[in-house]
Parts: sequence; structure tokens; C-alpha cells
Amino acid sequence: MTEAAEAIRRTPGTPCWVSLMVHGLGSTEDFYADLFGWEYVPGPEQLGPYVRAVLDGHEVAGIGEMPPDGHLPMAWTTYLATDDADATAESVRACGGTVAVGPLDAGVAGRVAICSDPLGAVFGLWQAQARLGARPHGGPGTPVWHELITQDASTVGKFYEHVFGHEAQTHATAPDDFDHLTLNLAGRPVAAVHGVGRSLPHDRGPHWLAYFEVEDTDAAASRVEELGGRVVDPPREGMRGRQATVADPEGAVFALLRSRPSH
Repeated sequence: MTEAAEAIRRTPGTPCWVSLMVHGLGSTEDFYADLFGWEYVPGPEQLGPYVRAVLDGHEVAGIGEMPPDGHLPMAWTTYLATDDADATAESVRACGGTVAVGPLDAGVAGRVAICSDPLGAVFGLWQAQARLGARPHGGPGTPVWHELITQDASTVGKFYEHVFGHEAQTHATAPDDFDHLTLNLAGRPVAAVHGVGRSLPHDRGPHWLAYFEVEDTDAAASRVEELGGRVVDPPREGMRGRQATVADPEGAVFALLRSRPSH
């Protein structure tokens, strides 16, 4: 996570970091270095083998290596900012969620917890101290959007409203059968919730999906396959631009997004 002097403190409830735990740290580093142009710096030693991905001088993500006997599913974890990890963890529990790890200190960097919402989607809490999170500068290779894929948007949306103060907004022009909410803070969209009902992938269940910006979605999806990954959902036009859902060689799913030009 980037140095405090170089980052902007995030409003509580804003996605501020993404991390991934894998079996083969070196091969995973190579995959994302080729796909996104990432370079790496060592992370905190107390986390075991762990690196921070750096792009244009800014830290954008973390990748750690599981113990040999680790059997956690491969998945990118979205972290939401908080000013008080302990109080937010208590709120998670009070609102029907689960706190699986922590809150605990990550050295001088901050305080962290791993939680899940009432329908089972895993997310992290990050209380910044020396490190505030990924700098929100955007650009190819950076995480630019986060969407919760779950069974029912309205049910779980209330959980995030209560815990983080999100304002859930429906889309007035969307079809009646399109179950989608935008989570706003102070009128600004910070994330989304997409309810897909029985279409939820059985191998993943409810999950947060991190979107990484690319210059060309189709070319990036093809490169994922060339590097040993796979395309889960082929490139298509989405609400925020041309997007595709892909998986890295170890199976961690993420999205590629070519944002529409702003006017």
C-alpha cells in the first residue's frame, strides 16, 4: 500500500486495496507483470512471502504466497477503508456478517480484518496508518472499479448501507429484471452490487470482482489466454465500458475494463 505522503486518505467504505493469495508467487508475478506491466517491491515480512505490485511509481495491489498446506480458494480480495477496524468489525457481526481474521495490526502500515457479508462474499477492512492503500490515479494496470456479484442485490445492499454508510441507488432506466445497485458515498459512486440469482457461479459463490483498466479489452483477454489463464466471460459492452471477466493461471477471477472516454 502506498506511502501516506503520496496517497489520498479514502472515505470509509471506499475500496482502497486489492490483494491475492496464491500457491506460486513467482509465476503469478510473471503473469501480471506481462499483462499489466507491474513491477514488485517486498511487502511486510510478518505476512510471509508477499510483494506489492508497483506501476509508474505507485503501489496498486498485493500478492502473497500461501503456506504449502493452504487450501483457500484463489480470489482477489477487495478491501474497504475504515477509520476504526475494530468498530467496523463489530458492526459487521451485528449486521449478520462474519469476521474471519482480525482485526490485527499489519506492522506500522495499518490494521486489517478479513470479513464476509451475510451471503458469504469475502472482503477486507483496512484502517490506514503508515500506508493508506492504492493511490486512486487510474490508468491501465490499476484497479478502477469493484462490483459485488451476489444472489440478491437489495438484501445484501442493506448490509453495506448499515455497516459503511453507503447509499444504494437503483437505475431508473434499467429493465425491471436487472438487479443492480450502485453504492454511493457523498453522492459519488464507489462500488456496485449485481444480483444474478441462480446464475451465480457455483464454484465461486457470492464474491467481490475487481476491475483492472486496460487499453484494449479484447487484446488483453487474448493475452490472458496466451499466458495460461482463461476467459470466463468474453469481451462485451457493459455499463462502464468494454469489459471481460478472466482468470489467471491459478484460477483467480478478475475483470478487464476499457473505460469509455470522459467528455
